[in-house]
Amino acid sequence: MTYKISIDNHIFSFSKENEPVLFVKSGDEIEIETMDCFANQIKTDADKLETLNWDRVNPATGPIYIEEAQAGDTLKVTIKKIQIDGTAVVATGKDLGVLGHKMESLYSKVLKIKDEKVVFNENINFPVNPMIGVIGVAPEEGSINCGTPGSHGGNMDTKLISEGSVLYLPVFTEGALFALGDLHAAMGDGEIGVSGVEVAGKVTVKLEVLKNKSITNPIVKTNDVTATIASAPTLDEAVTIATENMAKLLKESLSLSIEEIATLMSAVGNVQVCQVVDPEKTARFAIPNIILEAKEI
Repeated sequence: MTYKISIDNHIFSFSKENEPVLFVKSGDEIEIETMDCFANQIKTDADKLETLNWDRVNPATGPIYIEEAQAGDTLKVTIKKIQIDGTAVVATGKDLGVLGHKMESLYSKVLKIKDEKVVFNENINFPVNPMIGVIGVAPEEGSINCGTPGSHGGNMDTKLISEGSVLYLPVFTEGALFALGDLHAAMGDGEIGVSGVEVAGKVTVKLEVLKNKSITNPIVKTNDVTATIASAPTLDEAVTIATENMAKLLKESLSLSIEEIATLMSAVGNVQVCQVVDPEKTARFAIPNIILEAKEI
């Protein structure tokens, strides 16, 4: 059985105070409908960012209570399927993103998605690469808006979080209180203009609770690599945390000294930028799965 949850059930912040909208068991699958990051407020080119309700951005559908989940567990999220709508939005503007200082006003444009390609303009189109921008659980303390990433997940904008990948999240509270949103039809590392190709859609996930397995920050596994993800006030700090998390993962998985781990990571690992435009910056350290010999985390 696959449960379904609609966009009528959404949050704008991750918190243990949020009331669950669905109760499931470990191993259940859920189809989650999502709005785009602008809460579907921009439908045409006539809809401008200047009139946007900025209190309604980055909605996540949920939260979902997983019955077996307790603080200290790990939530395994298998992304079974991502379906995206046929229209999307790109946006940037004055004081937004890395190039915002070169702009005089806000800018947005509605794009069509046709034949698995984003139609950017009459001369440029490119393949879709659907991924999930906002995905996470309730944090240990307080309320964190969906636009901010952290150890709980949130707005990590990590393009490896895509169909077929597996995301591991630390659990901080009973039930985990999982939610996701902010789909992108495509997004480049860094998301330098503050938006990817923002799109509504549906995501089917399988949620499993791993007992007696604790992590401190999210980890994502694709067919090719396993990556530790970290968010911090600066990119340098995020890189350091992600690198140290990978070193810890390798030490737990392989019988190697710290010197061997450092040289191995330097030889085959990659520091990669996820996003540089949110209140916290996000980086990842990726290592080929062949090194981990397909071991569970």
